Amino acid sequence: MSDSNLNKMRNIGIMAHIDAGKTTTTERILYYSGKIHKIGEIDDGAATMDFMQQEQERGITIASAAITTQWKDHQINIIDTPGHVDFTAEVERSLRVLDGAVAVICAVGWVQPQTETVWRQADEFSVPRLCFVNKMDRVGADFFGAMNDVHEKFGCETVALQIPVGSGAEFDGIVDLLRMKEIHWDAESEGEKFTVSDISDAMKDMAQEWHDKLIDTVASNDDALGEKYLEGEEITLDELIAVIRRCTIDRTFVPFLCGSSRHNQGVQPLMDAIVDFLPAPDEVPPAEGIHVKKHGDEEKVSVPCKENGMPLGLVFKIQYDREMGNLCYVRMYSGKINSGTQVLNVSKKKRERINRILRVNANKMEQMDSVSAGDIAVFVGLKLAQTGDTLGSEGLPILLESMKFPEPVISIAIEPETLSDRDKLKETLDILSHEDPTFTSHEDDETGQLIISGMGELHLDVLVTRMKDDFKVNCRSGAPQVTYREAVTAAAEHTEVFSKVLAGKENTAGITVKVEPRKQGEGNLYMCTAKQNDIPDEIMEAIESGFKGALAAGISYGYPCTDTAVTVTAIDYNELTSTPFAFEACASAAFDHACEKAAPQLLEPVMNVDISCPKEFVGDAMSQMTQRGGMIMGQDSKTSVEIIHAQAPMAKMFGFSTNLRSVTQGRASFSMEFSHFQVKPDGLGTIY
Repeated sequence: MSDSNLNKMRNIGIMAHIDAGKTTTTERILYYSGKIHKIGEIDDGAATMDFMQQEQERGITIASAAITTQWKDHQINIIDTPGHVDFTAEVERSLRVLDGAVAVICAVGWVQPQTETVWRQADEFSVPRLCFVNKMDRVGADFFGAMNDVHEKFGCETVALQIPVGSGAEFDGIVDLLRMKEIHWDAESEGEKFTVSDISDAMKDMAQEWHDKLIDTVASNDDALGEKYLEGEEITLDELIAVIRRCTIDRTFVPFLCGSSRHNQGVQPLMDAIVDFLPAPDEVPPAEGIHVKKHGDEEKVSVPCKENGMPLGLVFKIQYDREMGNLCYVRMYSGKINSGTQVLNVSKKKRERINRILRVNANKMEQMDSVSAGDIAVFVGLKLAQTGDTLGSEGLPILLESMKFPEPVISIAIEPETLSDRDKLKETLDILSHEDPTFTSHEDDETGQLIISGMGELHLDVLVTRMKDDFKVNCRSGAPQVTYREAVTAAAEHTEVFSKVLAGKENTAGITVKVEPRKQGEGNLYMCTAKQNDIPDEIMEAIESGFKGALAAGISYGYPCTDTAVTVTAIDYNELTSTPFAFEACASAAFDHACEKAAPQLLEPVMNVDISCPKEFVGDAMSQMTQRGGMIMGQDSKTSVEIIHAQAPMAKMFGFSTNLRSVTQGRASFSMEFSHFQVKPDGLGTIY
């Protein structure tokens, strides 16, 4: 695809709260653009985008699926992201590579807790977006209420490009405020056919009022249009579209559309809006990266999206396929990569061969000769690549900013049913943790058990089910446990001397280390300020490896350390007797002794909990929260429900859903995401 054709490409994501209708909307987009010939329903477990067996059984999206389709001679790469908070890594890595997004908002529920999470993530990556208010056919649907809720919650200016004709059972179409026409869909043809007519008398006044508001907002954001508007001149449709496009891409305001995906209404105008208002890959700011120079120097560079530039891509997702091995989803930022060639994995500093390049149509694959800047494709054959790795060339070794993922907060023990299953289980755990950066596994030194950790009960439940069904591993899992952390609360210094005779050879090492606490959420830091003049690289690497291993192994209880800074201030090196083994062992012992002096404490994960329940059950829901040591942080009122915002220790939240359902007659729901680690009040006490 040449640079001139880049403006015919869109990389978009569909993001929303669980059950707002993301996947249903995507299914309709694929149907109307001719990608599929039958609409798959989620409720029937037949959605194209939800092709994992579990997604079909549970009716939720777990893995973000990528699919390419065509609309009005534009290529649209769509990434359907999960709405469930346990799969936040999937949303995060998708947003990282998108140029624009469609936020699907439920016309009844308006802005829901997970909508806030994905909106915040989209802000972080500066993703321009437009809103599609879905489910206009539901009782209690309110397009203007949803628009106002977005304006109030996120402080952004909103602009209606359409208004609904009726709502709830009366919903019968939309008014296009740009062209001032009414559109109605034909139910017989599954919404494929629609009629465009003049605005009915009943809608005229309302349509004129909202059309004037639209013109007023758009004109106030463009000097040339503003002058024409004030002088009473006619503003053409092309001028309006051009300014709305610029303001959407600059995130000056968010355009709003509406419809009912389930009833096939409003989807084609949404597809037009994606093409008209969301940016092409070369219309967003260039990707930022770090140029890695020979002597370890680094400089920040920006990478323009050009096909004739040096090849540069980012691996944003890895999916395991039984026949093909690892499928690496890659977003190209610059240049062109051909099938069958070698690329440099800049993150790993190793060359890898690309056997094949595939275009993904949900779960169907189509062979490609090459992939160019701005596009998204799947590479087959990369053995070392992990999520967040940069693929490039020696000519321009640029590291794109890697992705940061939250820490796992919940663990379960898992064991194979027979000894022969153990190797298969370990192999499967490696594959799954390679695919999902928020999933980790390790062997407990004391019990010999395999422990897996993830973002929540649903997350681990899905992964264990995948092990059994997809990988055919016979295993049993234990009850969920909280993943604690350890940290020092004071600064301390320690000098450790190591000396051991092994196989008749003396091994010596000496290290002085300082450990100190860091601010909450800053993570661990390793530094070396000691003089390193004549010390070989392998010794320095052994010291770093020793400290990093010690941070992962913990202090008193064996939980990983967090928010701890380790600084090596002096190294006692003897070129005759010092060995890498001695320094690694010395570093580990130095860390343990320094931490013992630095008042170590156990930290427990605290979760943000959002409960939505009818007004009459607010008191019961709050008391359930406070009984579990939770703190109520605030409350929002909606037309039909109240949203309670709270924080509570993860350890106290097991079984909360059952209790909440019983006191609210099953009418309340809640979502939970990790907030921070805090000191566990009673030391280790009971581990739940």
